[in-house]
Amino acid sequence: MAKNIGLNVQAPKQECKDVDCPFHGTLSVRGQVITGKVVSDRMIGTVVVLRNYLHYIKKYKRYEKRSSKIHAHNPPCIQAKVGDVVKIAECRPLSKSTTFVVVEVEQQ
Repeated sequence: MAKNIGLNVQAPKQECKDVDCPFHGTLSVRGQVITGKVVSDRMIGTVVVLRNYLHYIKKYKRYEKRSSKIHAHNPPCIQAKVGDVVKIAECRPLSKSTTFVVVEVEQQ
């Protein structure tokens, strides 16, 4: 049985034994919730999510496009692949560069 993580997301149908899973383990989520596209899944248990956003330049009164890559833990019960649009939530640091966890796959 998946626990309620406090976000408006669908719980995964599969069950896993991952300690760092927000649904079946002890990992709590808090802070930012970001939507992005998975660009790499070559690491074991981690995906790279590309986030596109607009940044306002006050001097020119215009926006510029920017992007950033975020490393996120990929629990075995979710299994996001390259090309998926995912929702990631902030959590405690899991490694040097991983402070987010995948909580939902929106599109495949």
